[in-house]
Amino acid sequence: MDDTMTRTVPTRDAAADDGSHAIADPCWSARPTGTAVMLIVTSLVSLAATIIIMVERAILTADPTYVTSCDINPWLSCGRVMQSWQAMTFGFPNPLIGLVAFPMLITVGAALLAGGRFARWFWVLLNIGLVGGLAFAAWLWYAAVYSIGTLCLYCMVVWAMVIVQTVLVTSRNLQTGALPVGPRIAALARDLAWPVIVLLWVLVAASILMEMGLGVIGLG
Repeated sequence: MDDTMTRTVPTRDAAADDGSHAIADPCWSARPTGTAVMLIVTSLVSLAATIIIMVERAILTADPTYVTSCDINPWLSCGRVMQSWQAMTFGFPNPLIGLVAFPMLITVGAALLAGGRFARWFWVLLNIGLVGGLAFAAWLWYAAVYSIGTLCLYCMVVWAMVIVQTVLVTSRNLQTGALPVGPRIAALARDLAWPVIVLLWVLVAASILMEMGLGVIGLG
């Protein structure tokens, strides 16, 4: 008599960190491949902008008469922002933070694409780091709009990408259980992630136009 039995082993979504809290249908960006693509694309865009800022800052330091590539009008002038004290908040050029952080995020994305999976504590720490990065970006936005009175185009590209990273990783963690919440909140995190991103972009743009006027886009 053959005693061999076939058993079906229950599985859970590969995106989940805690199956007891993860919703059954996380969105694409909350799954490993989606999170990986998001981190790689947004970090590559941010890294490119950061490198441009660093190169132009070096040229401007060597030649104070140099006109940066985004010195477009009195309201859009990377050169003026680079010469402000806020551009060296911690005693060194702010872009150095991005030169370290964005390659790290690209590495995380590449590891996910390669099949790597991370423990819950890793995602929580990553989330905390991104929230800190978003808070710093928010402070730089406030300084540029309300103190310096001038915007850096490449900096704004980085702000936009950091918003995407922070919101989508937070949404991912809520959906997969890395941040334990009930199914209803997890579903809201799934459904409202991109509306929140667009809302934050609109609020930033509105604050700029209200403070600086239409001249910032060449209509004033």
